[in-house]
Amino acid sequence: MFAILKREWGAYFFTPLGAVFIAAYYVFIGFFFFNYNLYGNSTDLRGLFDVLFTVTLFLIPVLTMRLMSEDRKLKTDQILLMAPVSSGAVAAGKYLAALSVYLVAIAETLIAALIVEISGDPEWPLVFGHFAGLFLLGSALTAIGLFISTLTENQIIAAIGGFIFGFLMMLLDTIAGIFPANSAAALLRGMSFRLRYHPFTLGLIRVDNCVFFLSVAFFFVFCAAKTFEKRRWA
Repeated sequence: MFAILKREWGAYFFTPLGAVFIAAYYVFIGFFFFNYNLYGNSTDLRGLFDVLFTVTLFLIPVLTMRLMSEDRKLKTDQILLMAPVSSGAVAAGKYLAALSVYLVAIAETLIAALIVEISGDPEWPLVFGHFAGLFLLGSALTAIGLFISTLTENQIIAAIGGFIFGFLMMLLDTIAGIFPANSAAALLRGMSFRLRYHPFTLGLIRVDNCVFFLSVAFFFVFCAAKTFEKRRWA
């Protein structure tokens, strides 16, 4: 698994994708931090994190679109299929590589909070809550993007598919509104990324929400591994 992780991490920076992804986050963080906090003379970082919620939804599929689809297109997946490494290790290595790039990207929010600390008093429970929520949200979306990437060799389709799937997960609570108040509606609301994310914005790091996002991540990494495994015996 660690060999796959190292390979994928290097691939992100051998091509411009990793650097461009991180730079895009830094541009968004820098712009809105300056606009909301420095120029607006505010220590409240909630506006910045609210923007990053939407940014994450759009950018994660770009980060994950090549994870499996590129190997499939270039036929280098045949090397992985014949290698003495399990499909689970391949999926986990690729997932952790993408997640680590994402973590580097959102780490600048903590730097912004430290800058605010110099001249003000940021609400650190809210900062840590937002950061934890953003990381867990990204963990789930990265796993979804990985799984979608196993289904196609076209990176554009993988990116669009990852965005659509993630967007639907955000809107499950809205979709639940068309159902009467029954168990189906409750289930949809319970699976809504938006509702699960909201407590983090209040500085509440609840165990059930953490377990939910981690379970979603594990499930889709597992599905990606099983999909990849099927091709080993095809």
